[in-house]
Amino acid sequence: MEESLRDVLVMAKPAGARCNLRCSYCYYLSKTRLFPDSPAPRMPEDLLERYIQQRLQASPGPVTHFEWHGGEPTLLGLDYFRRIVEIQRLHAPADRQITNGIQTNGTLLDDDWGRFLREARFSVGLSLDGPAECHDPFRSTIEGRGTHEDVVHAFHLLRRHKVHCDILCVLHQGNVDKPVDVYGYFKQLGVTHLQFLPLAGPGAADPKLLGEFLCRVFDEWIRHDLGRIVIQLFDEALRPALGLPHALCHFRETCGDVLVLEHEGGLYACDHFVNPEHRIGSLREQPLAKLLHSPALTAFGMAKRDRLPKVCRACDVLAWCNGGCPKDRDPETNLNVMCPAYQRFFRHCKPIMARLAAHWKSGRPLSEFGKRRPRA
Repeated sequence: MEESLRDVLVMAKPAGARCNLRCSYCYYLSKTRLFPDSPAPRMPEDLLERYIQQRLQASPGPVTHFEWHGGEPTLLGLDYFRRIVEIQRLHAPADRQITNGIQTNGTLLDDDWGRFLREARFSVGLSLDGPAECHDPFRSTIEGRGTHEDVVHAFHLLRRHKVHCDILCVLHQGNVDKPVDVYGYFKQLGVTHLQFLPLAGPGAADPKLLGEFLCRVFDEWIRHDLGRIVIQLFDEALRPALGLPHALCHFRETCGDVLVLEHEGGLYACDHFVNPEHRIGSLREQPLAKLLHSPALTAFGMAKRDRLPKVCRACDVLAWCNGGCPKDRDPETNLNVMCPAYQRFFRHCKPIMARLAAHWKSGRPLSEFGKRRPRA
């Protein structure tokens, strides 16, 4: 019997963990050890075509989205991505819309890439941790050279070619104590879509400092940039007040809807759990639709909710974080190491978001939020 369709996001890694940078906090470069026979990983075309065809077949809606991640996917070259688009067009049903996203460090982008990304309607996630002094010590080349200048050049190139660009800013020891400077830098640069990614593990910031960073930036944003700059975390903080489910997997009640497809066909439960224990299966051995309904994947997803400690279940901001990402949970207590930061931030913004939700539902323009209405 044919499996029922399931709406998921698959992060395909056609170049595996291969990368031209050596970012100090990278969690994925070590995955090369899983594939010792692939010194220069590259998803072969037959597997690429199988994935695209089955992804289209397993997609339940009128729009099918493809995400291309790494490592650094642009190492495969522009012709590889031109071929991706050709295969998508070959197999797409007549009434199907296809969208693509690519996450990159930006150092290999040029005008040919810019024209392609625009014409193929790719969206781009570009990693930039703020000003040079915040970025370069953490994001360098193999030779140890800072990459800030290259990434800023890539950002301007994408803007010039009118390619949608989200800036991904990792929050770490080098920038979390500078909320005004970091946010002001992004505003000055012209960033319109911004994601803050708190770092856990080596190089992580003190959670209390992280909470203060988010509160300071939120206060600036709500006063001056609401409706002008989209910040993913703030969008997520509004969702419970609107009665909407979370879009970001970190804050959903359960996991298992954002998977990873490695270059050799292995499907894994999550980008942060690419290991033998969380390998769901292989596209070489089973069709994607069947893998998406694996009992192991279901169990992984439910564990996030089922293993929540009592203190989390009684928390006043549970609906905002749902225990956070399992990768950030202490293995003994199952408490999230980000808990102090998220409690500080969500408690700070919660009453404001309640008012914003009411304002939104009233149909009034966002530009009027916080302003007193004239008396009749």
